[in-house]
Amino acid sequence: MGNCFSDLEGGKQAVGGGSHQRPQNVRSDAGHNDAVDHFFRTKGLHALFTKMELSLSASKLRDLDVLSKSDPMVVSYQKKRDGSLEELGRTEVIMNNLDPVWIQKINVTYQFEIVQPLIFRIYDVDTKYHNLPLKMLKLNDQEFLGEASCYLSEIVTRQNQSLTLNLHHRDGRSSKNLGTLTVHAEETVASRDAVEMTFRCSHLENKDLFSKSDPFLRISRTVESGGSIPICKTEVVNNNLSPVWKPVCLTMQQYGSKENPLVIECFDFNSDGNHVFIGKLHKSVAELITLHQNKTGANFISPPSGFRRHEKLLKGQLFVDGLIEKQLYSFLDYISSGFELNFMVAVDFTASNGNPRSPDSLHYINPSGQLNAYQQAIMEVGEVIQFYDSDKRFPAWGFGGRSYEGSVSHCFNLNGSPIGFEVEGVEGIMSAYASALQNVTLAGPTLFGQVINKAADIAGHSISDSHAKYYVLLIITDGVLTDLQETIDSLVRASDLPLSILIVGVGGADFTQMEILDADTGRRLESSTGRIATRDIVQFVPMREVHGGQISVVQALLEELPGQFLTYVRSRDIVPLNVGQSHSEAHTQQRV
Repeated sequence: MGNCFSDLEGGKQAVGGGSHQRPQNVRSDAGHNDAVDHFFRTKGLHALFTKMELSLSASKLRDLDVLSKSDPMVVSYQKKRDGSLEELGRTEVIMNNLDPVWIQKINVTYQFEIVQPLIFRIYDVDTKYHNLPLKMLKLNDQEFLGEASCYLSEIVTRQNQSLTLNLHHRDGRSSKNLGTLTVHAEETVASRDAVEMTFRCSHLENKDLFSKSDPFLRISRTVESGGSIPICKTEVVNNNLSPVWKPVCLTMQQYGSKENPLVIECFDFNSDGNHVFIGKLHKSVAELITLHQNKTGANFISPPSGFRRHEKLLKGQLFVDGLIEKQLYSFLDYISSGFELNFMVAVDFTASNGNPRSPDSLHYINPSGQLNAYQQAIMEVGEVIQFYDSDKRFPAWGFGGRSYEGSVSHCFNLNGSPIGFEVEGVEGIMSAYASALQNVTLAGPTLFGQVINKAADIAGHSISDSHAKYYVLLIITDGVLTDLQETIDSLVRASDLPLSILIVGVGGADFTQMEILDADTGRRLESSTGRIATRDIVQFVPMREVHGGQISVVQALLEELPGQFLTYVRSRDIVPLNVGQSHSEAHTQQRV
């Protein structure tokens, strides 16, 4: 998935260099999500806006740790008109650092006609939470380091679009001891150009006493003000003076232009955060392309220090073993070119939902017309999924019920037909669901495997017919799952297919198993045979959070879908339908 973890494997993970990383920030309508923007635009909700990217750094933060320094992370908010805070995103955690420069950017939409107050809160993340993904960190469990606030217009109207703010306490009290936060804004570059590079080094200087160095690269872009902004770092390669890193993909948003100088620094990783400098060099993307073409290396240098007034040329060299120029098309590029999103629906008919005749049941049909939990989910989800489905004909199944034939079925046609499983629109789903409640007895156990396999079979057969279809299976359930490992096995098999799975949890059950399937810990699902999922294809949405006002239904459903879709098409070099074959060959995978 490429998710940016707070400190997976002790800070050794890569940040900011994936060709498509899963959305790393907690998204909101104040941020940017192609699917959400497209949905609202079709509803006539237009606004004059500019997409911006915020880079954050801090200085002289408080040190709240006893044996080390603080491990800071920034959480960014936009204050809404009613005074509530809407989270825009979170940076990565930087270990043991009171002057952090974060790589992870914050996306925000600048609207000229609206006053947009921003609030930045910095936390010291406790060590025991370092293996959790950012969005799962409970902020109340972290130590508060300070807060800063400003208006977005204050940043973008500055000549260098940078603003340094004094940190203060939650209650607004100022203090010189809290440090400062600097926010730098840049307009998002409307370009699809990207370059994927595989870096290798040789003869690096050993900085460790009893073993070899554990090197990683940090790449920064120089800016007009004379400073530099980090744009990515590689993973750490342990105990190796001639490391080869996984490919790094940089977009034009990150590198600016092919002629723009980049600063490439090499460090020896230390778990206490005090990484030892090995060397650095300055190269533009154009110069890196030349290095690759000539199959030559560039020597690192050591800046002047102490009595040495001149740079020192080091023996260690950087090589570009692989380089591909490519076009990274957006979710909207594919959808607007005619790519189809085909939706399928599966409804939980297990006994854990309660007797449908009882008002306490999640399946209870209220004579007054008030919708039950399943009907609410179908209706609220339906507006979104109908919009993206071209023919609005949905395959619809039930599972876990004693079906029309008298036996328990874990994948039966919701409309009762022995041959056809498609229904017309949301109204067709609602009608088939109501009819099924009259003819299907709730049973069990709760098994997702057969429904997922059925959807995977449909998605798999479509590949030979067309690469322009992508499928989304919506499963509505009360969350009590019986076949966890079988479900994981089915998801791992389906991860190679053009398929995503939205699981909507209804009721107040324990959804721990659903969170496992969602794989938001960053570790891909593993089957019983040891096979690892190719990608994450599950998005779990608990409806109680939607109804509690914590997230909108549109945002909740579409948060991960664009990323999952793009991961699939990009991994197979599939381009939008309006991009010709010659364009694909020349640009999508241009090996230099």
